[in-house]
Amino acid sequence: MVDFIRGAMADFIPPGVPNGATMTTFRVANGVAPTAAAGPKSRMSGLVFPAGSGTQPNGLVSIPLSARKAQPLDLATVERRGRGQGSSNAQLRKTNRMFGLQEALTFRPTEEEFKEPLQYIQKIREEAAKYGIAKIVPPDNWNPDFVIDTERFHFKTRRQELNSVEGGTRANLNYLDQLSKFHKQHGNSLTRFPSVDKRPLDLYKLKKAVETRGGFDRVCKQKKWAEIGRDLGYSGKIMSSLSTSLKNSYQKWLHPYEEYLRIVKPGVQQMIEHENGGPFTPSPAPSPMKKSAHGTPSATDSPAMRASAALNATLQHEAAPTPPPEPVRMSSGFTPVNAGGFTAVNAQPPPQPTPTAASYPVPNPSSSLHLDNVDSRTSTPLRNGGSPMLSAHNTPDLRPSAAGLTPLSNGQAFNQLKRTLSQDTESGMNSEADAASGRRSKRLKQDAAPTVAGSHMTQPRQSTPSHQPRARAADERPGDRCEACGTDHDPAKILLCDSCDAGYHGHCLDPPIKEIPEYDWHCPRCLVGTGEFGFEEGGVYSLRQFQEKAHNFKEGHFAGKSSFDPATGLKKPVSEDDVEHEFWRLVESITETVEVEYGADVHSTTHGSGFPTIERNPRNPYSTDPWNLNILPYHPESLFRHIKSDISGMTVPWLYVGMVFSTFCWHAEDHYTYSANYQHFGATKTWYGIPAEDADKFEQAMRDAVPELFETQPDLLFQLVTLLTPEQLQKAGVRVFALDQRAGEFVITFPQAFHAGFNHGFNFNEAVNFAPSDWEPFGEIGVQRLRDFRRQPCFSHDELLLAAGSRKDVTIKTAKWLGPAMEGMLERETRARAEFLKTHKSHLDHACQIDGSGDAHVKCELVFKLDDTDVLEDNLICSYCKSYSYLSRFICTKTSKVACLLHAGSLDCCSDTEADRYFGARGEHVLIYRTTTDNLQATVQRIQDKAGTPEAWETKLNMLLDDGPTPQLKSLRALVNEGEKIDWDLPGLPDLKEFVERASELAEEAVNYTTRKQQNRRKNERAWRRGTASKAAAAAAEVDEKEREFRKVENFRILLTKANQLGFDCPEIATLRERTESIAEFQQKVKTALRDHSVQQSVDKLDELLEEGKAFNVDIPELDNLERVVNQLKWLQQAHELRAKQSTLQDVLDLIQQGLELGMSETHPEITYYQEKKAQGELWEAKAKELMAVENVHYQQLDALSKQATTLPVSAETLASVDAILKKQRDAQELIMSLYERSKNPDFRQRPKYKEVRDAMEALNALNSKPAGTIDLEKEQKRHEDWMRRGKKLFGKANAPLHILLAHMKQVDDRNRSCFDLTDIPRMPVEPSSRANTPDEEENADGGGAGRDLFCICRKPEAGMMVECELCHEWYHGKCLKIARGKVKEEDKFTCPICDYRVKIPRDAARPKLEDLLTWQDEVPTLPFQPEEEDTLESLIDHGSRFRDYVAQYMNPMLSTPDELTTQRFYLRKLQGAEILLASEINFFQQELHRWAPVAPKAPEPMQVSLSTRKPRPTKQQKLMTQLGLTNPEDLPPHLKPKGHPFKTRKELEMQATQGGPQAIQPHPEPSHTPPGEPPEPSRGYGEQDYFNSAPTTSYNNSPTFATSTSMGYGSSSALQAIDPVFFDEGRQGAASPIQDPFKSSGSGQDMFGEMMETGGGQAEEALAVTEEHNYEE
Repeated sequence: MVDFIRGAMADFIPPGVPNGATMTTFRVANGVAPTAAAGPKSRMSGLVFPAGSGTQPNGLVSIPLSARKAQPLDLATVERRGRGQGSSNAQLRKTNRMFGLQEALTFRPTEEEFKEPLQYIQKIREEAAKYGIAKIVPPDNWNPDFVIDTERFHFKTRRQELNSVEGGTRANLNYLDQLSKFHKQHGNSLTRFPSVDKRPLDLYKLKKAVETRGGFDRVCKQKKWAEIGRDLGYSGKIMSSLSTSLKNSYQKWLHPYEEYLRIVKPGVQQMIEHENGGPFTPSPAPSPMKKSAHGTPSATDSPAMRASAALNATLQHEAAPTPPPEPVRMSSGFTPVNAGGFTAVNAQPPPQPTPTAASYPVPNPSSSLHLDNVDSRTSTPLRNGGSPMLSAHNTPDLRPSAAGLTPLSNGQAFNQLKRTLSQDTESGMNSEADAASGRRSKRLKQDAAPTVAGSHMTQPRQSTPSHQPRARAADERPGDRCEACGTDHDPAKILLCDSCDAGYHGHCLDPPIKEIPEYDWHCPRCLVGTGEFGFEEGGVYSLRQFQEKAHNFKEGHFAGKSSFDPATGLKKPVSEDDVEHEFWRLVESITETVEVEYGADVHSTTHGSGFPTIERNPRNPYSTDPWNLNILPYHPESLFRHIKSDISGMTVPWLYVGMVFSTFCWHAEDHYTYSANYQHFGATKTWYGIPAEDADKFEQAMRDAVPELFETQPDLLFQLVTLLTPEQLQKAGVRVFALDQRAGEFVITFPQAFHAGFNHGFNFNEAVNFAPSDWEPFGEIGVQRLRDFRRQPCFSHDELLLAAGSRKDVTIKTAKWLGPAMEGMLERETRARAEFLKTHKSHLDHACQIDGSGDAHVKCELVFKLDDTDVLEDNLICSYCKSYSYLSRFICTKTSKVACLLHAGSLDCCSDTEADRYFGARGEHVLIYRTTTDNLQATVQRIQDKAGTPEAWETKLNMLLDDGPTPQLKSLRALVNEGEKIDWDLPGLPDLKEFVERASELAEEAVNYTTRKQQNRRKNERAWRRGTASKAAAAAAEVDEKEREFRKVENFRILLTKANQLGFDCPEIATLRERTESIAEFQQKVKTALRDHSVQQSVDKLDELLEEGKAFNVDIPELDNLERVVNQLKWLQQAHELRAKQSTLQDVLDLIQQGLELGMSETHPEITYYQEKKAQGELWEAKAKELMAVENVHYQQLDALSKQATTLPVSAETLASVDAILKKQRDAQELIMSLYERSKNPDFRQRPKYKEVRDAMEALNALNSKPAGTIDLEKEQKRHEDWMRRGKKLFGKANAPLHILLAHMKQVDDRNRSCFDLTDIPRMPVEPSSRANTPDEEENADGGGAGRDLFCICRKPEAGMMVECELCHEWYHGKCLKIARGKVKEEDKFTCPICDYRVKIPRDAARPKLEDLLTWQDEVPTLPFQPEEEDTLESLIDHGSRFRDYVAQYMNPMLSTPDELTTQRFYLRKLQGAEILLASEINFFQQELHRWAPVAPKAPEPMQVSLSTRKPRPTKQQKLMTQLGLTNPEDLPPHLKPKGHPFKTRKELEMQATQGGPQAIQPHPEPSHTPPGEPPEPSRGYGEQDYFNSAPTTSYNNSPTFATSTSMGYGSSSALQAIDPVFFDEGRQGAASPIQDPFKSSGSGQDMFGEMMETGGGQAEEALAVTEEHNYEE
């Protein structure tokens, strides 16, 4: 504190400061605290420690509000919606309200109505606006969460003294305060009211009574003192005595002061006007007050000083001004109330401008005081720790609160009333948060303007006065310098005003004061008073703390005022009526002062909104609810959406925390906007509303009630600090309505509606503004009103309009209100520009660069720019009227002052003359247009065109109707389409739409007559021709019956009549009219043609005439006769043409049917002829089907029928079936003969492949007869298959199907390649280096390991589980030796079958000897067909022979030694792994191994064969016998015994052939029930052809030649001989594969069974896959 306290200081804390509220520290010179009787002080200043400030003046940092934490608020203890509201909530409308007020309306929307807030508000607006305010109760299911963190939520309050907010009471107190100062300064004491008739005399009321009667002199002359006494309530005293007392009291106490005011007040007001740059009353512009060239009157010539000196001389009975005598020291008088604030400017009511709409730069003034940057010595102390208050000279009030109490006769004290500005930590935080979040920051923000206490508005920035108040240095304290001369000489002689603390040298005063007076001294300005008033700042609270304070205060206040209930004996609860009566009693009381606190205008940007928000509560559904006050201002229907930045308190909600009696005074919303106030919880809030229609009456009533306040502050109603009772307003003819708001309810205020109210207890509300389109006219009035009172608006109305008009999606609804508004804006701007340009040019003729006119010899020195960039808001605010100069502005480059065009040039911005300023001399003034007038007009015109779209449409409609009696339907339709796209209610559109619909129906009907139904009729005719029995024909007939009515010629005429009556024209009607005329002409042509029938006109001409008639699509009687004649002629022509070409039976039938339908006689020659042809064709059909249906087809007869069909009308399908049977028979015979002849070719390589023969023979199964040569070919096939069976036996696959032989041989050859690989040479035993999953992986095509070590008898790389022989140490695959992994233990020892011949090698099949394979190969050249196995057999023999030759070098017993033991084991291992048997080699190596390394006790026996080690699988018959417990097959039941196949002998077949009949069909054996892969029953003796039992069928199953009713096979009548049973093992037969590929060419018979191949394809692959899954043993 050393930094700012000079001299000896004494700090003390005034008693009675509430805990947690505020604390004030006073600095007193010389260490002596001032007393009530102290005289004038020479030097004194003070310091305030605001309780809620973040940074104290001494540099000490306190806890900011956002960092504080307190106990949370228990929401269960407050009234919430639906609970805790008590019975008062049921009082929906009070009938006996105080002052007899009528209740405002309450609305309860449904859930559907509540979805859209602005739509619902517009719905109720007309009715609700009559009351100014309205209450909306949301549906029961709408209950948003309260999301504020009550632990961290802290706010600063405002202190309200109730009897100071009432206008009359405050005026009374102000007057008494100034009166007391005046008498104290002149040595008189006014410590108590004078007493008249033993009652204190209200001097203010006495002053008013005298004033209303014309003043003191007139009252004395007219002797009205008795009348005044009666008005003041004195009636018990003799009137003469009363008159004398009143006159003496007035003459003693009031008359000197009134005379002083009469002389001094003009000078003081002039001084204030100079400081504020203009007069108090609104001026129509454009010229502000002309300032004196010499500035403010000096101390020597000041009217105030002259009046003060004269009055002093008068009071002291002196002729010349002398220093005032020393009076008796008195105690301090009434408390001053005008210590600071901002000065009133205007007094006249605003004019009503033409309504327009608004836009937006938010005011961010820079010339206002910012607390954080103000030194303690230049700041104003708080009364009890609140924000500093500003006096006219920015000087602080340093008086302690104790010095501001004046004792009165009743023992009460008047607390000093000061107007303070809220510039504490909270406001600083708010501004920082707003800046950080982009709020109010469309332009860069400078220092924030001080907020007006109790209002959403910011303090208007005063223009620079001609006599600028002396600026203080940053470290200067009040009183350090003289306010008159500005010097700090003789500081001991500087006097401080006891009200404003302004310092003056005694010798600078007029008259001069040589010594410091010992009594109070006040400057003239403080004696006159400014009437300024504001709420002081209170303490910082959490919600819990404030709830406790509010509860304790309410209980304490009403503790002695509640009456007892005689029924219960308890105190009655305080009702809402009790609170309302008590509130107004306290407001009107001049003696009882009650102070409450109100947390008003708390910024939700820093403290958080009570509603959920998207940023903090994104998942809460109420965060996007349209009734959420964070969302409502930016509703799509709200004009605030055109504002680019947030405005705290207007578009961003403010919070209000109230207690009992806390109040919000009379005011209208900024810019006359709508407002929505929602109560989250708490006690009732009572509202009073005045409708907009009574706004002027209200303002006049306020001025009439307290003219003193409006005299000094014409903008009083902007400040939210003044109340007037509803009773007084009603007496003035103002309608006042009331309502009670409770938790969960909205209160809506309407534009220009003044409202006020108070709280019944602790509650929490949130409010915000919004602006539907109907607000715009009120917004324009509000902006003009602000301009008249020189108050800065919240945003630019012009910018809002221009932003709304610049959008591309402007709707007609928007354009309707925006068009007139922008037109008014354009008119004002154009007029202002023209007036400025006129004045600019009038000073000097020159070449003006603004419009390019004038004398080119003189250059325009005014700098003119077109600049549409956004700038700081300070650069847009007019320095005089405070309005936004958005569209154009005038800037002085020397002082950087901005002026609107109304005050451009006339504003005394610099030392230049007015003419120079207008001319822009020396380029020191700049004129900036945001856009040209033409562009502005174009924008306005575009909006007006959009707004005039409905009218333009109606104009087009009228013009179209005026063109003629029958407008074109196309134009009418286009007009309807255009009208439907217009988003507006067009009066003529419904009627026009109905007319067009009726006309369109007629036009569409006309189109149906001429186009669509003709098409339908043709479709119906085609359907009839296909046959009347079809469903399509029946449906077509039904449709035609319905349309018959529309094909009457009479309907044409009716339709044309309707069109003429309706009065329109269109191509469809014109076409119909032409068609009607053409029909009449056609009827005449038909009559002529039918009458001239004997002339034998050509069919083509009649047909053309018929088609012409059909095109009319009408029922014409003449048309039917014409059509019948034409159709008969066409039929005769068709019948004649049919004789000359081949026809089918169906053609003949159709021709006969058509002829009969056309009315041809059955005896007509053509009908008779084709009836005979029909009979012949039907006879042929029957014979052909009979021949094809027999079991054995007689091909000769069938061939004869085929030749006969060329001359008869037969069915194409039957003829195709006959030809197909004959063709297949011929193709099969040709194929059989070709194969048989090729099988006898001496060149073996020219013989057919066995597969070709097999496929051909399998294909013959589809035929039910055998072509010649089939039996011979079957014999050759059997001989070839016998060779294959011998091969199967060699490989141990005797029971397997024949096709398995080739697959097995390839598998054997593949394994032999690995074992007989000559590159695999002996090596020493090695350890396996890796493991794979199976031994078959990663092997090469040649069986080698590709560089990897080979192991085991299979000679493959290591894989899977492997075991090591303990003798030879060779590793073997567990899979190869069938050793299971789970049966091998680590400690088990293993001996391989190579070392010990007794260990058997598991084999799945027998191994043929190489010698047997050579013998089997030698039979190949004798075979009739080339075997498929030839190449594989060649490979087996080649590898085996080469290996035998190679290993022969190691088989000399004479040269064998023990050293060759490893080599011998190696080659024996390869021989044992091979799948063909080299017996001699194996025997030699086994004997040698036993010889050199014997393991068994005796030598191994020589090996002759190598058989399979697998256990044979039982046959089906064996399984049945095992199940039945039989041993003899003959004991099987008859149905289980195998059935034999009695084959016919060749002799029997030859005998059957010589009998001449068709070849008998061999019966198919019983179908096998054995699944694929299982061997058939033993009785199925015909080998492999029946193995799969899958003979395919074809589409010719009904053919007696090629198909039977069952699947084909060879039975007892087969010409083939039975196969030798030796090839079968217990009846297990192989399976024959179905046909795999179709035959390729007809020449070779390959296409003989194409259709059969398609049906049977894929069965062979399936059978093969199933068969290969089985292993067949011997």
